[in-house]
Amino acid sequence: MPILNADLHCHSVVSDGTLTPEELAARAKGNGVELWALTDHDEVGGQHRAAEAARAQGLNYLTGTEISVTFAGETVHIVGLGFDADDPRLRLGLAATRGGRGQRALEMSAQLEQVGIRGAYEGALRYVGNPELVSRTHFARFLVEAGVCKDTAEVFRKYLTEGKPGFVAHRWATLKDAVHWITEGGGVAVIAHPARYRFSANEEYALFTEFKAHGGQAVEVVTGSHTAAEAQRYAQSALEFGLAASRGSDFHSPDESHTDLGRLPPLPEGLTPVWHLLADRIR
Repeated sequence: MPILNADLHCHSVVSDGTLTPEELAARAKGNGVELWALTDHDEVGGQHRAAEAARAQGLNYLTGTEISVTFAGETVHIVGLGFDADDPRLRLGLAATRGGRGQRALEMSAQLEQVGIRGAYEGALRYVGNPELVSRTHFARFLVEAGVCKDTAEVFRKYLTEGKPGFVAHRWATLKDAVHWITEGGGVAVIAHPARYRFSANEEYALFTEFKAHGGQAVEVVTGSHTAAEAQRYAQSALEFGLAASRGSDFHSPDESHTDLGRLPPLPEGLTPVWHLLADRIR
């Protein structure tokens, strides 16, 4: 079976990316992507634009989103693929998840002001395409622009992470809710970039077990933040838990992302690609 260059994880200006859905579709096509999904954080507002842009490029498309979940005290991301972007339960759930971001952003700004960084909230808003989705990434871009840090990597070493100025925890959706919103909308739920979570072996086992019990069907094996060894590790997890495997760059910006759209290694052999579960949802 030929290897498919699928990129099923990226972000536009509708959440915390810097390119429009149309620019992403063109970039994906130019980089040889054959199946694409836009997965903005807790938002489906760019889905119709992305689908139309993909169609104009002659690019196969799956609907997508990335839902923020609180599990065992950590923020975990669950990607949804192939759902009905107009499903009312999904849209209501995502709106509720986004709802806490505004107050959180004000608290983050207040903390930064206490260490002498003024105007962070207003500065972050300049980078926001969607005011409901102001996030740490937007604050990080402001801190670079303001000369506080030389790049976003330095920002996250010094600010906006647990124990550092500007970090404000937020309770997101539950794992059960996120998986149900996706699956009841006709889609497939995917654990995003599992190597990024600071879980013990027991906590990770609990995440995979509970995810599967709620109806989750896939895990991101190859992604921009995974090493080759981590991809092999989560290939084994996919087999152990009977999950399909997904692949996505998690691309946000030409200037910030280490991995460009479509520039990923193939999935390890012996796995079921998630798009095999979604063949009838590809547009």
